[in-house]
Amino acid sequence: MGLILASASPRRQELLRLITEDFTVFPAAVDESLPPVLSVQKAAQYLARKKALAVANEYPNDIVLGSDTTVVLENAIFGKPKTPEHAAEMLRQLSGKTHTVITGVALAQGKRVSSFQTETAVTFYPLTEEQIQAYLATGEPMDKAGSYGVQGKGALLVERLEGDFFNVMGLPVLRLSRMLAQFGIKLL
Repeated sequence: MGLILASASPRRQELLRLITEDFTVFPAAVDESLPPVLSVQKAAQYLARKKALAVANEYPNDIVLGSDTTVVLENAIFGKPKTPEHAAEMLRQLSGKTHTVITGVALAQGKRVSSFQTETAVTFYPLTEEQIQAYLATGEPMDKAGSYGVQGKGALLVERLEGDFFNVMGLPVLRLSRMLAQFGIKLL
């Protein structure tokens, strides 16, 4: 029995390494479209479960960790930007406002699955167009939900964070460690 991370995200791998080195990576290949009746607040947990179960079907004896992070503002999900212009538009919309970062986490072993989600409120400073363009020039926004990474230069955009910092990075490791213990993986 091993632990499999069903994600290719370098940030999730880095965060998981904070609590264990004993895992392998097998990214889940799933359709990430959402059912129309699903609320935006439940999207991350839904996708985390979908990813974990997809890989658990292939590795039923292992414990599979699936995760997904969404940035939500005014009942809209801000995913990864498609273009620099799309990233700039997202940053303009987040400017001076508080949004919610929701990370869904699921563990699956065979047909057994357990999941949770963690929410963190993030408030951006009001941003000038010059600041937005300078941040875009770093290249950071292009592979991140909401077009920013709090662990990099994106930290300069954030006025306040209420909740789990690691959740905003993409994996709430403390709560995850508690759930791993329920699956028999004790880290301390």
